[in-house]
Amino acid sequence: MTVFFVIVSALILDRLIGEPRSFHPLVGFGNIATKLEKLLNSPNKNTSNIKQQMLGMLALLMLVLPLLIITFYLSAFGWYFDVIILTLAIGWQSLREHALAVQSALLNIDIQLAREKARLMVSRDVQDADEEHICKATIESVLENGSDAILATLFWFLLAGAPGVIVYRLVNTLDAMWGYKNVRFKYFGWAAARTDDVMNFIPARLTALSYFLVSRKTLAMHCWRTQGSGWKSPNAGPVMASGAGSLGIELGGCAIYDGIEQKRPILGSGNLAKVEHINEALKLISGSVILWLAMILVAYFIYATF
Repeated sequence: MTVFFVIVSALILDRLIGEPRSFHPLVGFGNIATKLEKLLNSPNKNTSNIKQQMLGMLALLMLVLPLLIITFYLSAFGWYFDVIILTLAIGWQSLREHALAVQSALLNIDIQLAREKARLMVSRDVQDADEEHICKATIESVLENGSDAILATLFWFLLAGAPGVIVYRLVNTLDAMWGYKNVRFKYFGWAAARTDDVMNFIPARLTALSYFLVSRKTLAMHCWRTQGSGWKSPNAGPVMASGAGSLGIELGGCAIYDGIEQKRPILGSGNLAKVEHINEALKLISGSVILWLAMILVAYFIYATF
């Protein structure tokens, strides 16, 4: 029952406090990671691909292992330490605030402000995006981060406590920083990207299942099964396909990254993405969190009975 209490407490604190305004530990971690990457990563003709991969793996271990060890020993302080770690790791309120900021700008017919707010959420180029593409980008980010920043974080807490959360969120952060297939990160970021893929494999599919169960739409399962594997990310594909099917909209399609247009597969089916679907995507995540809490309670009572 302590685990349930910790999760509920962290979710409530996250909703009340949100992301720290002055300094977030993950931001500080990202700054350190950037400095270490610049020190170790210098791709050139004289650096083999394997050497770059090994240096990337070394950087990953140097950044993650010390914090894992520290967290493991600090976990002895009890449930209140777990609440602090989980509150800092969950990005529910932050995701909600960013998405609603885009929605508000669109409702006020301020397309330039909407682009600026969307740019804080996505890695694609949105400086010339119209309303539909801004809505698509925002909803895709909401659905994917519903897994990465919320449900997957809860999964790793349930599986391995605070140490599991720390490792997952740090690896997830490094993947977001280094997981690009460009000249600089194709090999150096390999270890972070593959580790993130492994750690997200089960949580992503549980998230896709949650979206289906909350929406109760067979289209969600159909899109997951037929479209999810065609996406560039093995974990984001099932999540966004199920989410798009749950919302009854189309996501994916062409998008511009670093000035280059990429032709991505279509996810979902039905209507074009509109501003009202942003809030519906947030509701889908809220429903999924409630579903997980209910399942944790059921599992507890079954365990207590036997």
